[in-house]
Amino acid sequence: MDPKQQVIETERAFAKTLADRDYQAFLSYLSEEATFLSGTEVLRGRKQVGAGWKPFFDAPRAPFSWKPEKVEVLPSGDLALSTGPVHSSDGKPVAEFTSIWRLEAPGVWRIIFDRGNMLCD
Repeated sequence: MDPKQQVIETERAFAKTLADRDYQAFLSYLSEEATFLSGTEVLRGRKQVGAGWKPFFDAPRAPFSWKPEKVEVLPSGDLALSTGPVHSSDGKPVAEFTSIWRLEAPGVWRIIFDRGNMLCD
């Protein structure tokens, strides 16, 4: 499978962890160096990102969902960008996400940067 398709499938599987309420699976997609930017807050490292995202897994229903619309992979094949819409639990578009993925082991993509941007009303 080509790297672009790998990243598309990885991003979809990562999003599915929230839909499935599978917090441990979510953690497995985070690089040890993961850095998530949310508003003015910056979460650094797998442990801090995991703790910051844990409340999103507590309710019986996922509070939002996302899916990749655009994915680009460097010619080296070891760094990728994915971006796409974020929808509220009722399906309303509320934000756009941008994620940077790094190939950390043969065939294992992990997220290293993530940024969500709320849509303007």
